[in-house]
Amino acid sequence: MNKAFTKETDGQDDDDDLPSLPAIPKGSKNYMTPQGYLALKNELLELIDNERPKIVEVVHWAASNGDRSENGDYLYGKKRLREIDRRIRFLTKRLEIAEVVDPSVHHGSEQVFFGATVTYADDEAVERTITIMGIDEADSSKQQVSWIAPVARALLKSKVGDEVALPTPAGVRMLEVLDVVYPEPAHCEM
Repeated sequence: MNKAFTKETDGQDDDDDLPSLPAIPKGSKNYMTPQGYLALKNELLELIDNERPKIVEVVHWAASNGDRSENGDYLYGKKRLREIDRRIRFLTKRLEIAEVVDPSVHHGSEQVFFGATVTYADDEAVERTITIMGIDEADSSKQQVSWIAPVARALLKSKVGDEVALPTPAGVRMLEVLDVVYPEPAHCEM
């Protein structure tokens, strides 16, 4: 086919060329803690109510100045608007399919479920502590891993004292579950 007749994208649906969070496995739900859900919802509302209107105002002002081809405020503003709109679409989709799971319902349990903070030792006796979180809320700098991470999948449903196998590119590592902690349930006072 002649290239002159192929459709060019207008940049509206270019979500695929951006680095993104891991995809949710087929047939799985988007598990999230109540705090993670609230954080994403607050980010979405901040973008819609505050950041986007400010950028629209700047773009409107810049467009009224005439020549748009060399107008930095206009060009940057349009680019920023596309980024904001892309993030709004992403957050909206993720929140629509979110399955909020409160880890405090397992408080006192020694079995590993979503939301657990797990201390384990590997086969070299190195201890690590991680918290199993949702894909959209896990932060590795805070020792949080998503529930789809290999280490989380290996630990899920195990109990204190269990040894589990963690397949790695260098071979299978054995992990021993040393401790499992969940947040305390929130007490409602009236």
